[in-house]
Amino acid sequence: MSTSAASPHAKRVCTLYKKAIRNLEAWYDRRHVFRYQATLMRARFDAHKNENDPTKIAQLVADGERELFETQHFQPRKFANSPGGDAFEREIVPPDWILDYWHPLEKAHFPEYFARREKRKEEYTVWWEKQYGKATIEDVDQSNEGRR
Repeated sequence: MSTSAASPHAKRVCTLYKKAIRNLEAWYDRRHVFRYQATLMRARFDAHKNENDPTKIAQLVADGERELFETQHFQPRKFANSPGGDAFEREIVPPDWILDYWHPLEKAHFPEYFARREKRKEEYTVWWEKQYGKATIEDVDQSNEGRR
């Protein structure tokens, strides 16, 4: 089943399971202990996978979310490059337009790259004008009026 076809309930259960596993990861730093606890957690989820009563299902999910909230780790693990992680946005990737301001002597070190880049910029301009039409001076003036 694809993610887009998943029901809101299935997505909620999957999210709860993933958060529960991440919480266990934060509590148990020894891998073999964590794996044992994760196996127990999976067994708890699998015990109710064939439940058909919607009210009981809703109650189980609500209880699981409450239990997760009550047992959450005081300092959860965060991936280094994720928001809140140690290395989040440490390496900033410069935008592409910076290369337009290189000096011609700098561009001369990479002639094939800049020739291909100019060709692709022209192709993009042709595509843009075919898709949206050519911009006129009046269009630019009208768009700038709102900024004044």
